[in-house]
Amino acid sequence: MANPEHMEIQQDIENYKTTSGKVSLIDREAKPHMEDYTAGVRHYDREEYGLAIDFLERALVGYYSEDEDCQIMCEGPQRFEEHEYLDYKASLYEAVADHYMQVLACKHDCVRELATRSGRISPIENFLPLHYDYLQFAYYRVGDYVKALECARSYLLFHPDDEDVLENASYYEGLLEGTMDPGTIKPRKEAKALLRRHKLESHLLQVASAGLGFAYTEPNYWKRYGARQDEHSVPSSISNEPEEGPRLSLAKKPTPKPDRELKEGGPLLYSDVKFVYNSQQLNGTQRVLLDNVISEEQCRELHRVASGIMLAGDGYRGKTSPHTPNERFEGATVLKALKYGYEGRVPLKSARLFYDISEKARRIVESYFMLNSTLYFSYTHLVCRTALSGQQERRNDLSHPIHADNCLLDPEANECWKEPPAYTFRDYSALLYMNADFEGGEFIFTEMDAKTVTASIKPKCGRMISFSSGGENPHGVKAVTKGQRCAVALWFTLDPLYRELERIQADEVIAMLDQEHLGPSEMNINPKDEL
Repeated sequence: MANPEHMEIQQDIENYKTTSGKVSLIDREAKPHMEDYTAGVRHYDREEYGLAIDFLERALVGYYSEDEDCQIMCEGPQRFEEHEYLDYKASLYEAVADHYMQVLACKHDCVRELATRSGRISPIENFLPLHYDYLQFAYYRVGDYVKALECARSYLLFHPDDEDVLENASYYEGLLEGTMDPGTIKPRKEAKALLRRHKLESHLLQVASAGLGFAYTEPNYWKRYGARQDEHSVPSSISNEPEEGPRLSLAKKPTPKPDRELKEGGPLLYSDVKFVYNSQQLNGTQRVLLDNVISEEQCRELHRVASGIMLAGDGYRGKTSPHTPNERFEGATVLKALKYGYEGRVPLKSARLFYDISEKARRIVESYFMLNSTLYFSYTHLVCRTALSGQQERRNDLSHPIHADNCLLDPEANECWKEPPAYTFRDYSALLYMNADFEGGEFIFTEMDAKTVTASIKPKCGRMISFSSGGENPHGVKAVTKGQRCAVALWFTLDPLYRELERIQADEVIAMLDQEHLGPSEMNINPKDEL
């Protein structure tokens, strides 16, 4: 349940249901307050505000209860990692101070612990304040202006300079004038108490850091850009809309962007390469679609190489159907192709073609996105997906589930967690297609909800789609329902520390082959020199 996109597990669950009858599945790692929060946001998005209030209020009760438990659990023994060495000796008072600071740091971090989903490392940004942000508008929509103002003021405890919520609070005050004194409505006591305690903990930890040599850096627990996913925060008092109250103009959370200057539109370097669509035409960020990157003859030659070198489950520890049980997955790397070519198991010229076109793709991506530093290969994979006969009826899965290439996509939280096991060092991706004689298999971009398709691309020989690898570009592959779909999959990094090892080895093989072809006299080098 923490990995809803894992198709093999989904299929296993369906098999269990079939063999044992219908079963009730329970997520043993789920946090009740997190489940209630997610359900509340889901009802909020459907404009079911009464249900949203019920779940969000229950989530708050669960949150504060879990916070108490977290505080209690911190009272036990602590591991002070900085002093885990043999020569460490502390006096009684030093040991007491060390222990107290560790207990305090543990308690202070309960905010992060309670905001982190099971199976994740990074917390949901601005988690606790978001409860009050959703509630202030939900209460407004059901006509409870007192609760709306109470929740708005509770949110403002965490972000007192939030202009949108300040305006909402002012609007709610106006609605209550004449019926009661808005000044009597205060923020919720539990929110005020938690924030007061949190600030005191922070102060004590920073004093300890300065005076006792206790290493500590205060995190930003209430990041403002973790925001409610709509535009209900704009009061109608400053809009031209006839509807009273905050507007109902729905919008998504701003798409995450790479942490570098974004450019595109650079030269394609090769006269035969044809530009098709840019980011705007593909409804996204850092995207480009190109045709004629390779010719029909090169596609056929690559396909012949693929049939001679690919291994089922390559790259997935031998799992022949890593993404869906309805297709067979096969793959091969550049180094394997060159080795087979050198051994005469496939034509060497054809094996070298795989190397050359991947380098051509790298140069095009680097140039088009106008990168200021070298783009290195992170992984290069020739892959084919084959529809399995007899397993295509009533199929509702994907050939490759929606994902991002350098972070863990979490559609429910509308986040992409840049943390292991994701390949966080990947910066750009590209798919170079080799054929079109199959059914299904369209490449799709989606919103971060992993459902709303923003662009769909039909593969064909020589077509290449390239894009930045982060959460701004969730993507997947529709089911291949007939035939075999083949492509060269390429991932790139701007960090030379994460260069593909097999690519470096392939470079050495190419250099060796060039040396053998030219001979020592033509290359003017000593044959014994290292490459």
